[in-house]
Amino acid sequence: MKAAKVRLFVDHPLGEGQSVSLSRDQAHYLFGVMRQMPGDVVSLFNGEAGEWRAEVVSAGRKNGELICRSQSAAQINPPDLWLLFAPIKKARTDFIVEKAAEMGAARILPIQSDFTNSERIRQDRLQAHAVEAAEQCGGTFVPPVEELQKLEAVLSHWPEERQLMFCDESLAGDQTRLPEIDGPWAILIGPEGGFSEAERKRLGEMGNAHSISLGPRILRADTAAVAALALWQAQLGDW
Repeated sequence: MKAAKVRLFVDHPLGEGQSVSLSRDQAHYLFGVMRQMPGDVVSLFNGEAGEWRAEVVSAGRKNGELICRSQSAAQINPPDLWLLFAPIKKARTDFIVEKAAEMGAARILPIQSDFTNSERIRQDRLQAHAVEAAEQCGGTFVPPVEELQKLEAVLSHWPEERQLMFCDESLAGDQTRLPEIDGPWAILIGPEGGFSEAERKRLGEMGNAHSISLGPRILRADTAAVAALALWQAQLGDW
């Protein structure tokens, strides 16, 4: 069988002999943009069943069909890690979502804090960026991107068993370390204006919130997200 040149996320069951019908947009991408033809092989994944080599059996302008032939990679799920971040400018918010998907976040939660500049997001567009990141980096899992929620509302229903890594820019330069606690975690990144004193007080009252520094320099929000994910993964994750 030919080597696959394209990876595609599909919202469809996958398994040996399984037929997969393509949407209009998927058919346009595969056959109009990537010039795939009957007999070509495409790598498919659905976030649950690993990666499958599928053969193109019909190709049209508006639709198409593939047949799963064999599994090419097992399902690999990320650690139970959430990323909470305050949306910033469009391109930089896209960057945060893409890198979070690449680096193994299991759930992405945009939050509105006291100093968040953006009051709305396009959840469907950000979810599409997470899908594209998984397609391009070889992942078999796509983290869900939630709708924008107020930080206070999220914290008021915070699960007791989930630890929270609070990246506090006011601690820049302090020698704080992440505690070695197993189990579910989350990372909280603030907006460009930082956290308000009320938010710091609220987080300080949570027994499972841990304030840490990301080094001696104050980082931009998008840089801080990548640095925090790398720090957590290196210490408590699957790296």
